[in-house]
Amino acid sequence: MKERLLDLLACPTCGGEILMPYASRYEGSEIMEAVLSCKKCLREYKVEGGIPRFADLSKLEEEKVETAKNFGWQWTHFNQSDEKYESQFLGWLKPVEPSFFHNKLILECGCGKGRHTVLAAKWGAKEVVGVDLSSAVESAFEKVRNLPNVHIVQGDIFRLPLKKAFDYAFSIGVLHHTPSPKKAFLCMVSRVKQGGAVSVWVYGAENNEWIVKYVSPIRERFTSKMRPDLLFHLSKIPTLAVYLTSKMIYKPLSKLFPGKKFFYSDYMLHLSEFGWREQHNIVFDHLTAPVAFYISKDEFEQWWEAAKAKDVQITWHNENSWCGFGKF
Repeated sequence: MKERLLDLLACPTCGGEILMPYASRYEGSEIMEAVLSCKKCLREYKVEGGIPRFADLSKLEEEKVETAKNFGWQWTHFNQSDEKYESQFLGWLKPVEPSFFHNKLILECGCGKGRHTVLAAKWGAKEVVGVDLSSAVESAFEKVRNLPNVHIVQGDIFRLPLKKAFDYAFSIGVLHHTPSPKKAFLCMVSRVKQGGAVSVWVYGAENNEWIVKYVSPIRERFTSKMRPDLLFHLSKIPTLAVYLTSKMIYKPLSKLFPGKKFFYSDYMLHLSEFGWREQHNIVFDHLTAPVAFYISKDEFEQWWEAAKAKDVQITWHNENSWCGFGKF
C-alpha cells in the first residue's frame, strides 16, 4: 500500500476517515504490514502483504464467500497475459478511448488479476484503485506493485472502503456475479464524484437463453461446487469443443461466407482470436461462478435511470452482452 492511498480510503462501516497509527514493515514505497483505524468508529483493519484488507470473509454471506474463493483460485492460476487484452478491454468500454483515462482518478470494481488495472495506468490515469473481494488481489498486487500510480484494495463492492472521489469507475464482467447486480452498480456509482463517468460490461439475457436453460443448472448444481483444481481439468473437455468449433468451423465459415450470420457467430469469432489458454480461462469462468445473472437491455437501462445518469450509451457487444457508459 502506498501511503497516499490513505487520502482515498474511508471506513466501509461508517464512512469515517482512515488513519494509519502503526506500520511495521516497508518495501520501498510500499507499506507491507500496518494497522489502519477509523477515526470515527475506531474499527481497525490490517495491511497484510502490501494490501489493505477491508473484507472479513468469515462474516460475509455464503454466496459472496464462495464466489470470492472460486474467482480467487481462477485468477491465481489463469494469470497469463495476452496482447489482445487491450483491444478486448476497449471493446467492453465503448465509447471510451485510452485518452479518456488521462489524469483521471480511476476506480476498478472487481480487478481480478489486475490486467485492466495495468492498462488504465498505462493510459495515463493519475491514480488507479483496483478493488476485489477475492484472493486475486495477491496476483494483482504483484502485477502492479512497481507502478507508482496504482493501488490494490481487498474489499466488498457493497461496502466499498473508499471516498466519493473518483472521476471514472468501471467494472468488467463482475456485477453479474454478485447477489444483486443493480445494487452493486449503484454502490460503485456512489463513489464517483459529480462530473464523473462510469462504464460497465455485463452478460446479456438476449441470445443467451440456451446458456440459462442448459448451462446454468449444471453450473449451479455441480461445477461451481467442485474443487477448483478438479474443475480446471474437467473444463478442458468443453474447452476443446469450443476451441475446435471457433477455430475450425466459425473462422473458415466467416471467410467462405463473409457478412453471413450464423448462430452465436460474433462471439465465436471473437473467441477464435484467442489461443487455448485464454479459451480455457473463459470456459472455466462460465462454470465456476456460484452466481451468474443474465441482464436484459430493459433491466440494464433501468440501472442507469435509477442512478440518474446522463448521456447514457448502451452498446450490444458480440450479440450476447451489454456495454454501458454514463455521466454523473
